[in-house]
Amino acid sequence: MATTGKNTSEYDWESEVKAFHDSKVGVKGLVDGGLTKVPLMFIHPPYNTTDHAKSDSAVSEFRLPLIDLEGVHDNRRAKIIDQVREACENWGFFMAVNHGIPATVLEEMIDGIRRFHEQDAETKKELYSFDFTEKVSFLCNMNLSKPTPASWRDSLMWPVNPNPPDPTQFPTVCRDIVVEYSKQVERLGYSLFELLSEALGLNANHLKDMKIAEKIFHGGHYYPPCPEPELTLGSERHYDTGYLTVILQDQVGGLQVFHQNQWIDVVPHPGSLVTIVGLSLQVVTNDRFKGLEHRVLVNSESSRVSMASGFSPTFWPSSKLYSPIKELVSEETPPKYEEATMAAHVAYLRGRKV
Repeated sequence: MATTGKNTSEYDWESEVKAFHDSKVGVKGLVDGGLTKVPLMFIHPPYNTTDHAKSDSAVSEFRLPLIDLEGVHDNRRAKIIDQVREACENWGFFMAVNHGIPATVLEEMIDGIRRFHEQDAETKKELYSFDFTEKVSFLCNMNLSKPTPASWRDSLMWPVNPNPPDPTQFPTVCRDIVVEYSKQVERLGYSLFELLSEALGLNANHLKDMKIAEKIFHGGHYYPPCPEPELTLGSERHYDTGYLTVILQDQVGGLQVFHQNQWIDVVPHPGSLVTIVGLSLQVVTNDRFKGLEHRVLVNSESSRVSMASGFSPTFWPSSKLYSPIKELVSEETPPKYEEATMAAHVAYLRGRKV
């Protein structure tokens, strides 16, 4: 596998990617093999990586939106809805605490994903596949169909809706917690959509009635220590394509959001879940809620584990047409999107870089 020490003029991207995927060992397998240089297929352009370092003074200017959901069904609901509205309009994300998922479940979910990825490579190879929309799959970088930099990340992925896998398909080292966490985060997702609906001035069930959460997928990500973290990223800068992504992260850190033209660390808060607005929600809310650009840094000292749960219409091909919710459109706020498939909307937004 080509590394930074080799002549880049002789570099064959397709051959390196094929060799990597054929090995089925993932990034962790490379690290376990004694890798000391980042392979060329993982090296990102300087404009993506040169701003890794930030001054503490720049970050301290911002107070990240942290929303306490305690009392969401009684006297604090109105205040929480206001906080959700402000966070989604101004940031495109928020961290939620007291969300109803027990701390023991969160901790075991992180431990379960770590146990899977830290198994022997031969055990994981049986699940290596890119067909995560239909079954439980172990994979690394699902979008390597053109010469773009790979991310320093391995993933265990599976769908929940509309075709959940049989529980016996899950690896035994994390089977029970995966099933339990999947149920709990789906329940939380529906509650979040109620809050989002009310934050938009709509009936609480409006987004749910749009079948906005009919397609759900999960990804348990593992970011191994990297010998040259300044050259690559655990996840490239991107916008999520779905409606909403709920992220559970360990205490290592690395998630950053792009806000007011700078990258800001989302410092892990014990017991919190990060909720990120996706481009699909931006479309149906007529830009009331904006999609959030974010990325993940890696480090040379320790591995990082996160769990992403996406509520999305876009991972499965669909001819269904979408446009802004009619209640959010008026003469003063005309529709910013014509009726089109969500795939077309997302392509448009990515083209104009939101």
